[in-house]
Amino acid sequence: MAQRNLRERLIGAWKLESYVEKPVDGSTPFHPMGEKPQGLIMYTSDGYMSAQLMHPDRPPFASGDWFRGSDEEFKEEALGYIAYSGPFHTDEDRQTLRHSMLVSLFPNWLGQTQPRVVKIEWDMLHLSSTTPIMSGGKRTMSYLSWRRAEPNV
Repeated sequence: MAQRNLRERLIGAWKLESYVEKPVDGSTPFHPMGEKPQGLIMYTSDGYMSAQLMHPDRPPFASGDWFRGSDEEFKEEALGYIAYSGPFHTDEDRQTLRHSMLVSLFPNWLGQTQPRVVKIEWDMLHLSSTTPIMSGGKRTMSYLSWRRAEPNV
């Protein structure tokens, strides 16, 4: 049986196991979504992806209305969540992956295509940035590990 290519191996849902950012200045690594982040990344067979990451301890809005939060509630809502979706692209020869952002919680990413270092080991997907990004006021490299989700059938 032929080995599946990178694109085929990505297809499906993956649950976030860890998310660490390592500053390029050598300072202490940090966990933007806490020590036990929650999230899903999904890759579809027709070439789209969606990533949703969140801090597990996000407080609810007092009003119960998602459009009627206080300034502090809106701030905490955004600081504790990362979301983007769009097409994904693989290069089988180079074994590389790119995410294109059609929608994004962070408006600066709209329209961008970002490369990722990708490694799949058994049921684990490891993604990292290829170049430093600004995060928490520092230039950092991002490292995320995802475990293949159990089928929801």
